[in-house]
Amino acid sequence: MTYVIAQPCVDVKDKACVEECPVDCVYEGQRSMYIHPDECVDCEPVCPVEAIYYEDDTPAEWTEYRTANAEFFTDLGSPGGAANQGLVEHDHPIIAGLPVRTE
Repeated sequence: MTYVIAQPCVDVKDKACVEECPVDCVYEGQRSMYIHPDECVDCEPVCPVEAIYYEDDTPAEWTEYRTANAEFFTDLGSPGGAANQGLVEHDHPIIAGLPVRTE
């Protein structure tokens, strides 16, 4: 099982999760962060906006984020660490299609 980053992260990208991740598996898209399902070791996540959930525990209103998180890596593959990858210049279409949060 892996973790999923859901709606509270969109347009926020606090990045506390990146600093705490022991295996560098939290990647940055344009509007959200994404956890690589093959690189994640299921550690204790850190998220000040409470956006990270175990895949099976994702709230019902955000289940589409399980798909968005997994499919984000379809073209990217498994680079073996987010730090070397840097900002990925796109988001999954589910995320990209959301209204921009301005708060």
